[in-house]
Amino acid sequence: MTLRGRLTAAFLAVVLGPVLLGAVFVGTTLAAVDRSRSTERLGLAASTVRTSVDALCQQLRAAADAVALRTDPAARAGAAAQVVSRGLAGAVLVTDVAGTTTYATPGAPPTPWQDCSGDRAVVGPVRALSARVDLRDPAGVALGTVAAAQVVDPAFVARLAAATGVAVTLLDGPAAPGRVAHTTESNRVREAVLAAASSADGDRVTQTPDGRYVRRLGPGPGQPLPLVLSVPGEQPAGLPAVLVGAVLFAAVLAVLAAWRLARVTTRPLVELAGAVDRVARGDLTARVPVRSRDEIGRLAGAFNRMTRETASYVAALTSSRDQLRGHLAVLGDTLASTHDLQRILRVILRSALAATGARAGAVLLLDPDGVLVGQCAEGLAGRVPEAEPLRVPVGAGVIGAVAATGEPQRGRVDPAETPAGEPRCETYVAVPFAAPAGADPAGRDPAVGVLALYDRPGGEEFDDDDLATLRTFAGHAAVAVENVRVHEEAQRLSLTDPLTGLWNYRYLRESLRREVERASRFGRMLSILALDVDRFKRVNDTYGHSAGDVVLAEFARRVRGEIREVDLAFRQGGEEFVVLLPETDARGAAIVAERLGAAVRDTPMVVDEHVAIPVTVSIGIAVYPDHATTGQQVLDAADEALYAAKAAGRDGYRVTGQRADAVAEEIPVPAGAVSPDDGLPRAGPAATRAAEGSGRHPASLSGPAAGVTQPATGGASSGPHPPRQSRGR
Repeated sequence: MTLRGRLTAAFLAVVLGPVLLGAVFVGTTLAAVDRSRSTERLGLAASTVRTSVDALCQQLRAAADAVALRTDPAARAGAAAQVVSRGLAGAVLVTDVAGTTTYATPGAPPTPWQDCSGDRAVVGPVRALSARVDLRDPAGVALGTVAAAQVVDPAFVARLAAATGVAVTLLDGPAAPGRVAHTTESNRVREAVLAAASSADGDRVTQTPDGRYVRRLGPGPGQPLPLVLSVPGEQPAGLPAVLVGAVLFAAVLAVLAAWRLARVTTRPLVELAGAVDRVARGDLTARVPVRSRDEIGRLAGAFNRMTRETASYVAALTSSRDQLRGHLAVLGDTLASTHDLQRILRVILRSALAATGARAGAVLLLDPDGVLVGQCAEGLAGRVPEAEPLRVPVGAGVIGAVAATGEPQRGRVDPAETPAGEPRCETYVAVPFAAPAGADPAGRDPAVGVLALYDRPGGEEFDDDDLATLRTFAGHAAVAVENVRVHEEAQRLSLTDPLTGLWNYRYLRESLRREVERASRFGRMLSILALDVDRFKRVNDTYGHSAGDVVLAEFARRVRGEIREVDLAFRQGGEEFVVLLPETDARGAAIVAERLGAAVRDTPMVVDEHVAIPVTVSIGIAVYPDHATTGQQVLDAADEALYAAKAAGRDGYRVTGQRADAVAEEIPVPAGAVSPDDGLPRAGPAATRAAEGSGRHPASLSGPAAGVTQPATGGASSGPHPPRQSRGR
């Protein structure tokens, strides 16, 4: 759908939506109000009918009582005539016990009459409504009944209609709801009212097709007459047609207005889109007429200024490209003199973008798994998924083929057919980073990375000059990258111990200073573990120095396996080691020490298939800032705790005593190979045996007198032990 069509549809939706909703709301609201008011009128009419019938029945019952009070038949007949003459009843009927009529006023309607109690339903049309009382002699013996009746005729029904204000229909009987005895309904609506009454459920209100509301009433106790009440609806006639006409009229006006508005709005946009297409094809002379001062007019003016400035920029870029190429050799020398790899890669990429005028690019280096991984990128927003790093297997796609063959490539590609994992583009150039000559004994120079650039302004393809320039630049860059890697490897070798693979004493001094500064800056704790392999000289004397080297290497491996990735392990010299535990208190350090002791003690060191050497370790613990205020002091405190652990019988750990100005103090706990029932950690069986041999509680081995204190249980930072260290493996 075009922009004009979308604008028209949006305008119609905005305009016609509220109109339709308003029409529906008005129609449904009026219908609901009409039904509610009509239902209320029928309810009031039903109450009025019940009241009127009940009053009539009370009057007839009083008339029958007046006749029944006369004991003499002649007096009884006179009373009946008097009741009828006064209009208290339309007729009086006296029967004996057997039901035989003994007296009836002249002009009485035919029996049977409908009794007010509603106990006995009359079969056929209701001709009279009566109230009956028992006739008894002075002794109380039943003599018969006296019934006073009111004739039910059209006049009676008309009086009910006048009293209720609604149309009233008296049915021929409850079994024949479609037959009418008397009614005040007009002939035009009578059939519809009877049909609605026939389908009514109980006394629920129903509606006829012409808008009348109908309700059935009775027969039942208190109101024995089968009646139908109806009232015309108050909704204006022809309202649906008026609403439909209004909606159609609004729709016609909305369509005309939407078409005109969309045409006026989209015309300058169509002109702007055409100019943009021309610029995309490389025609920077395209201009857009400015027809107004609104937002679209400002957009057209900005577009014209942009194309003029872009044309000037392209011209300046073209003229300066040759000069920029002359500086690439100097740039290569500069890159080769630095050892910051990320800085080198950024300089490589930005210089390449400036040299070629490319809009985007990336530098990828080969990792040990044979995958090219993006190290830095410029202008790739929207060309690759932001959440995924740039990774291209060697041999896959354009970049992978360049790395596999060592040959640069350039060309044009359909964005819809971009190889998986590579940025979307129209034009590209990719140059490999060749390793220095002689790096490969087989005689070929393997690629260590790829420099890839994408898209130039105007859609121009990269030419052979760009390819030659980037190839020369990439050669210098490869030398710089190789120099960085050689420097990093030399630095790593200077900071690690060749036998154990752990950091050496030189890196210990630097790391200790850095971690103490960090702990002081953030108000955290730093624990130091000083470790010493027990009786290591005996191992060398008994099994030889080669076996001792195997023991030290295996010991270092087990230490790495029991600490976190953020922890640092060092070989201080000989059989002495140091472990730094950042953000760890004495409780957590004690847990680590207990685990290290168990890891060394539980499994002998296998030198060869015939020799397995049992080894134990003594550990001293000190915590910054609880036990010292400088890195060297806390390291010395850990050494003192280590000597205390060895003096206590080896194969255990000790925590140094706190400074005199420390705010908190550690809680002494017993030491043992297995934690006791109270859950506190112990230093090992040797410490326990030494304590028992001296006749003291194990806790006495670590107190202020000895300069050491044993911590309570808990993990580092009083939580679960974090991931183990993999550094140096």
